[in-house]
Amino acid sequence: MTGDPIIAVRGLRNQFGAQIVHDNLSLDVQRGEVLGIVGGSGTGKSVLLRTIVGLNTPKAGEIRVFGEDLRALDDEARRQIERRWGVLFQDGALFSSLTVAQNVQVAMREHLHLPQALMDELAALKLAMVGLPASAGAKYPSELSGGMRKRAGLARALALDPEIVFLDEPTAGLDPIGAAAFDDLVKQLQETLGLTVFLVTHDLDSLYAICDRVAVLAERHVLVTGSVADMMHQTHPWIREYFQGKRARAAEAARQRSES
Repeated sequence: MTGDPIIAVRGLRNQFGAQIVHDNLSLDVQRGEVLGIVGGSGTGKSVLLRTIVGLNTPKAGEIRVFGEDLRALDDEARRQIERRWGVLFQDGALFSSLTVAQNVQVAMREHLHLPQALMDELAALKLAMVGLPASAGAKYPSELSGGMRKRAGLARALALDPEIVFLDEPTAGLDPIGAAAFDDLVKQLQETLGLTVFLVTHDLDSLYAICDRVAVLAERHVLVTGSVADMMHQTHPWIREYFQGKRARAAEAARQRSES
């Protein structure tokens, strides 16, 4: 993880009416890392993700991905950049009127213009990659469990073989076993495919299990970045409570047991 950052945010300001969510926020994401984004409720974790991928327009600041200033690109250049990332929104955010396979094929239809037979094969491959059975492709999102919907959403995020994957609270709502299995899947895919993962999460187990670094949002900007171990030495009250509280100690104990 050397060289220029794959994502560079500088001086970002997000504001909705009188509410300022981010002010002078800066952040680097290095190629090939899993970066966990954490913060208290209302600190704008998901807003930051949505701003980077272009679903929210900031009031000020610069966002560079793959070295390109996203706000300066024309529509076609922007589309080419967007092909190089995938997004998993909360609960999968699948189109309810489409089957799982058709959901995975949405980006293929938009960007690749492939024959249907080939798209069917690629969709089946992506579903297999995330651990879903072949029969899942013909089902609708309402027929899947919460964990399966998240895996289907991840398959859709991987449809165009992206270099970056954005994950918004991927383990929220899952039982501990399902959450751990999803963490393992993300780490396996990240290592196998060489992905950069931008992970918005509140899940301490995920931070311990798969994150190379953590960025803490507080006071309208990125307060600190570093490894989970680095967070143990921070004196900010929220960071200290989050990373040294009872739940954090339990997550650390679980990690140590898994490594022994």
